[in-house]
Amino acid sequence: MVLAGDPTGSRLGLDLPAGTTVHGCGDAGRPILWISVTEPPAALWETLRAQHTRTGLWPLLLEGLRDDEPNRPWRTGELHPDPAAPDPAVHDVDAVLARRWRDVLPVKDEERAAIVPFGEGWPGLAAPGTLREDPDACAAEWACFIVLESWLTAPRIGLVPSARGADTLTDLGWRGPVNRESDMTTFSAVLRSWEDRFGARVVALGFATLYVSVAAPPTDRDHALRVAAEHLAFCPDNVRASDTPTLDAYAETLVDLDLWSFWWD
Repeated sequence: MVLAGDPTGSRLGLDLPAGTTVHGCGDAGRPILWISVTEPPAALWETLRAQHTRTGLWPLLLEGLRDDEPNRPWRTGELHPDPAAPDPAVHDVDAVLARRWRDVLPVKDEERAAIVPFGEGWPGLAAPGTLREDPDACAAEWACFIVLESWLTAPRIGLVPSARGADTLTDLGWRGPVNRESDMTTFSAVLRSWEDRFGARVVALGFATLYVSVAAPPTDRDHALRVAAEHLAFCPDNVRASDTPTLDAYAETLVDLDLWSFWWD
């Protein structure tokens, strides 16, 4: 990682706040993350994202687990990148989500009402949305809002050497969904597909939370239902452990929603 010997980023023409590099656990000590030591200015995410093409470093707003454990998981040896991980492109996203759909189907007949209008069969990928604004501009607006509104616990800014935001989960060896799935390349594959179909951008990451801006969200109930099915397969807890525990109710919240948040138990 280029910032390992240049924590201020001066050689890349960056003007970073005080920060440190983090090494991946079990990855031969390879630096995988630069992270600030204090809360970032609201506009810094946008500034760093605009330079990603030149630097190869994708910015993330990073959230600590709790106020009394602000360094988890970023500085506590809980990041496990796999140097042998395949490129997320090897995954068929439709097949990945179809498998997960089968894994999370309700077991009891009376519970199957939660996935109406769908049944046991995977409904397939949702159609692409229509862009309402530039995806990077949408992401920058949300990053600024998240900082200004103090949404995150112990917020920091991080930089990850990744080709695109979707790949940061794999490149970091993030383990937020580990209770459901340990192969982060499958999550990156789905996020790549959302980047392409919905103008999505990965903006923020926590211990087991993920925030994704969406420049082309579903604009009607039918489209939102198909997207909701993808969300259930991607992150079952988002639906089952929410105030909207049926796909129909959850889909209503997705209409015109330009920030998707996910939480894994």
